[in-house]
Amino acid sequence: MKLPRKTLEKKIFADGYRLIYAIDEVGMGCLAGPVVVCAVAFEKKFFNLRHKKLQGLRDSKLLSAHQREEYARELFQVPGFKFQVCYAYPRTIDKLNIYNATRMAMKRAILKLSNSKSEFRNPKQNSKIRNSKSKIVWNFGNSNLDIVSEAIPVEVPPREPSPLNLVFRASDLKSIVLVDGKTKIKGLKMDQIPIVKGDRKVFAIACASIIAKVHRDKMMMRYAKKYPGYGLEKHKGYGTKYHQVRLTFLGPCEIHRRSFAPVAKLI
Repeated sequence: MKLPRKTLEKKIFADGYRLIYAIDEVGMGCLAGPVVVCAVAFEKKFFNLRHKKLQGLRDSKLLSAHQREEYARELFQVPGFKFQVCYAYPRTIDKLNIYNATRMAMKRAILKLSNSKSEFRNPKQNSKIRNSKSKIVWNFGNSNLDIVSEAIPVEVPPREPSPLNLVFRASDLKSIVLVDGKTKIKGLKMDQIPIVKGDRKVFAIACASIIAKVHRDKMMMRYAKKYPGYGLEKHKGYGTKYHQVRLTFLGPCEIHRRSFAPVAKLI
């Protein structure tokens, strides 16, 4: 089995880019629940180091649930790792269609991540960012995947900002977006490279796919408790035979996509 490679990311950094975003989605083919997209951001220093516990990381569809959660935990503990999760909910999907709704969520995730305050350093500064010794819990949505980090960069005090310890927006750095799929994200004014089956070819996109999948699976487990009887905890909203049998028996619930044929015919 071929694992996603880091060749593209290394070439991009060699070409002068300072920051790489990668984005992927999970759940486009489901009959129920939202599409979840995840954008991740990497600096060059990540690819200069060996991350033994991330060896074997690949497309989320090729991993077990346990493996996905373990890789997600490891990613969250990498200093400087950033991500943003966004959603396209069923009502939006039914209104815009699945493709447009997903692309809108992708655009929103990249913009939120690029405009957020970040510990990414301006390459023109020879500054060192101090680390806090206090523990901070990273809440992974509303899931049980809470990651505790021991080394969170300290932000500049608002009263007397020091020129040697600045917090920059990620958008201040020359960046590029690696998009899983064959087309660029429309309306996103950033350099982009669309990559068909990118989650199987590019390491950064595979990372995004894992976080999106873990996050969505947690959401669907909660939905299963709210809407019992459909087996959402098993198939996560995909159109399995069991799901369609239960859908016919119970009828659609609030999170079913009414624009999808198997659901539409029951309305």
